Amino acid sequence: MSEESTSKPTTWFWVIGGAMLVWNLIGLMFYYQQSTLTQQIMQDAGLTAQQIAHITNTPAWGHSGYAIAVNAGVLGAIFLLLRKSWALPFFVISLIGALVQDLDAFILRDAISAWGPNAVYLPLTVIVICIAEILYARGAKAKGWLS
Repeated sequence: MSEESTSKPTTWFWVIGGAMLVWNLIGLMFYYQQSTLTQQIMQDAGLTAQQIAHITNTPAWGHSGYAIAVNAGVLGAIFLLLRKSWALPFFVISLIGALVQDLDAFILRDAISAWGPNAVYLPLTVIVICIAEILYARGAKAKGWLS
């Protein structure tokens, strides 16, 4: 027996859910681009030797954190738009993946020395958006919009 959601979501639910999906798809695109970078592409893009080393020396577990974050975020947004309560745990997994990636990049390998102090803005934005996605999915579930 399947549970049906008890109320109809607002138009804003769909707008915010769509924005979440677009945000996470952009993250997935950046993940793919970083995964397929070659030494020549990075040199042609004008990256310094230190920046290239920072990218190429990413350990598998750090890169996996990135993969988990973006894929779980995409799935969370899809589940949200399908009005399924699975959205919430996938957004939590996405946050954990982002934190793992940032642990590697900023704590263990000092990304600021390679990229400068402005390098913290995007990762902080990602963390804030991950938390907002979790809170939004939790609120949608409480309102009966997700089953």
